[in-house]
Amino acid sequence: MPMTDQASGSVLAPETSGRHQVLVVGGGFGGVNVAKALAHADVDVTIADRTNHHLFQPLLYQVASGLLSEGLIAPPLRRVIKDQRNARTVLANVTHFDLDKHFVYGVTPDGRKLHRRYDTLVVAGGATHAYFGNDHWADFAPGMKTLGDARKLRSHILSAFESAETVPDPSLRKALLTFVVVGAGPTGVELVGQVAELAKRVLPREYRWVDTAKEIRVILVEAGPAVLGPFHPKLQRYARKNLVKLGVEVRTDTTATDMDADSITVKSAAGLEKINARTKIWAAGVQASPLASMLAEATGAETDRAGRVVVLPDCTLPGHPEVFAIGDMVSLNKLPGVAQPAIQEGRYVGKVIRARLDGDANVPQFKYFDKGSMATIGYRAAVADAFGIRFTGSAGYLMWGFIHVLYLIGWGNRLSTLLVWQRSLVFTKNYPQRIITFEKARAGSSEEPA
Repeated sequence: MPMTDQASGSVLAPETSGRHQVLVVGGGFGGVNVAKALAHADVDVTIADRTNHHLFQPLLYQVASGLLSEGLIAPPLRRVIKDQRNARTVLANVTHFDLDKHFVYGVTPDGRKLHRRYDTLVVAGGATHAYFGNDHWADFAPGMKTLGDARKLRSHILSAFESAETVPDPSLRKALLTFVVVGAGPTGVELVGQVAELAKRVLPREYRWVDTAKEIRVILVEAGPAVLGPFHPKLQRYARKNLVKLGVEVRTDTTATDMDADSITVKSAAGLEKINARTKIWAAGVQASPLASMLAEATGAETDRAGRVVVLPDCTLPGHPEVFAIGDMVSLNKLPGVAQPAIQEGRYVGKVIRARLDGDANVPQFKYFDKGSMATIGYRAAVADAFGIRFTGSAGYLMWGFIHVLYLIGWGNRLSTLLVWQRSLVFTKNYPQRIITFEKARAGSSEEPA
């Protein structure tokens, strides 16, 4: 049954009959891999998402710094599934579920209400930022989960340099050129590395009254005892050493206690310290999509401290074997909220659906294969832990680049990304995606929430 407008009854997808209907909520890593796993199955797949693109989040920070264009890491969902004749996508915001009647309800961007009946439901809603009870901090320290977040952050970062060029007051200029990133996981480490390299390798030749290389101050704040907490101590030490070499102030065992538009207050063993900084970026925590709590309420499933719904070993919800939940919004075997679990869960769920259609109900429970972890610190400096082997420096950087390009969708995007990296990082020392306007600069300097 197609997704329809309840008021007018207009059909938003071709009418089908007699085929198993799979509705996938979310077009991220998990959702797309479910659809691809069902490419040759006797089913109709509908992907419903709040955006029209599939976002490769691991490279989002390079959009925020102006290195990559957003199109390279966010191809349209319709393009992703264009050759899959049994799949379609709908731009809609899911508002609630009726699991007893097998209906999902939502709304279109122009306000029309939609409903869709399913035989199998897969929810892959992802996650958003968590401020640990201080949600008002989002106004002052935006996170980075969407293209909109990255665009606003890019405008804010570039606006800080533009404003500093016109400010004679040393204290104000220092605040404008102070960047604080809260959270030293891979996202935080990669962000501070990009901001430091932007100021030290790209911008110095372009500004006349401000020395971006010498005047910038980049601070990484981490509540734990080390950067890249889940990584091996050898890789943690390498990352910290290279961040310091880039000029980053690494503050471990330090927590953020307060912030406003102009400053952030942190607490360490030395006590409280107020840092005047116009740019704060949040990379410290995530919480599950609200869809997780909707499913938990509908099924009686538990949720963890991050709001993730606890699923059964086969990724289904209690009492509803036809409903799967995967990715960052679920709690399963203490898996991290990164791309690989979502990818593997998506492929697994597709396998389960195909097996059920073939009458096989004995598919083994989901088993995660850990392919390792990696993060970049700066140009030709990265850490990688894969298959029990640990790499740093150029070797880690090449491995990081190869893996990330491999998982981009489309050969055009892969080749273009390699060309941009080669041109920008090796030859021209220029980040090409740095266009802002007066209006965006003004919005950035007024701390507009992302």
